[in-house]
Amino acid sequence: MSDPDRLRALIAPLRTAMANFDSALVQSALGEVMAADATLRLCHPFGDLPGPQALYAAAYAPLFNSLPDLERRDWIVSAGTDADGHDWIGCAGHYVGTFTRPFLDIPQTGHFAHMRFHEFYRVEDSRIVEMQAIWDIPELMMQAGAWPMVPSLGREMYISGPASQDGLFFKARTATQSAQSLETVIGMLTNLSRHPAEGGPEIMHAEKYWDPRMNWYGPAGIGTARGVAGFRNWHQIPFLNALPDRRGGTTGTLNCHFFGDGAYVVATGWPNMQMTVTGDGWLGIAPSGQEITMRSLDFWRVEGELIRENWVLVDLLDVYEQLGVDVFARLREFNKARVSGALSLPIGAN
Repeated sequence: MSDPDRLRALIAPLRTAMANFDSALVQSALGEVMAADATLRLCHPFGDLPGPQALYAAAYAPLFNSLPDLERRDWIVSAGTDADGHDWIGCAGHYVGTFTRPFLDIPQTGHFAHMRFHEFYRVEDSRIVEMQAIWDIPELMMQAGAWPMVPSLGREMYISGPASQDGLFFKARTATQSAQSLETVIGMLTNLSRHPAEGGPEIMHAEKYWDPRMNWYGPAGIGTARGVAGFRNWHQIPFLNALPDRRGGTTGTLNCHFFGDGAYVVATGWPNMQMTVTGDGWLGIAPSGQEITMRSLDFWRVEGELIRENWVLVDLLDVYEQLGVDVFARLREFNKARVSGALSLPIGAN
């Protein structure tokens, strides 16, 4: 098992360069921390990118062009080793800036904009050799009033970092605490997966794992929920009605990478869930009987012996793509009468 502090230090040059985004410094930092042949997996529509130069050209350069005062704000940084002996770094936060030019055909707003990210980096020989990352692009669409799909069931909001304010504080994290946190989350997921195949919701033993005041921060398009009842009402029940055979996390045939880091537990996989769309009522998706996979990149914070917060990003645009729905084509149709082009602020100033 590698030293988590050493792993977290590895990503520091990139985080520093992106905190006050400078094109040359960011490209230099990407080349410093990533292997030239690293496998870089980014959410739809970017896909797999062959190395750090391609990552910058395809993703960061267009984002920087659209948000010229771009800033990266991490609020969780975790590191550890999964059950297969692979070293990982997990980061969660927001990219923020003033939205002055279209991004992926999303109309500019001239306002402060935020896009949550969950990014995971697999490390070998002190270099990043793989990235698995989801940017919450639907969040940006919603801020622009350009989301062309169904409304969210949960609450859409600017997602906050940990209530404990310790997502970037590492000194108090111990191996014992990391193992206990991981055990709690694995136990929760194991019991969660038993419902509905083995019985009703009581079989999940939710009260054993979740704090009564827990927050579940879902992706834009699903939204945020409060408490177990809120999680079930606004996400789990419609999700399982549509996808009752879902497998993932601790079940199924897909690989999911877990590790604990103090009070935090993180999970990534590309993909790490599989299911069949057999029911209606989730995301407006018709029950086609089609099998799909899902990428879900998660962070949990354990407080005492219970989970108090859970941050979840799902590549919803990839889900729609698998089902033959081109969200970006719909976005362009809905917004083709809007004026495009760059904004210069302040507008109308003498």
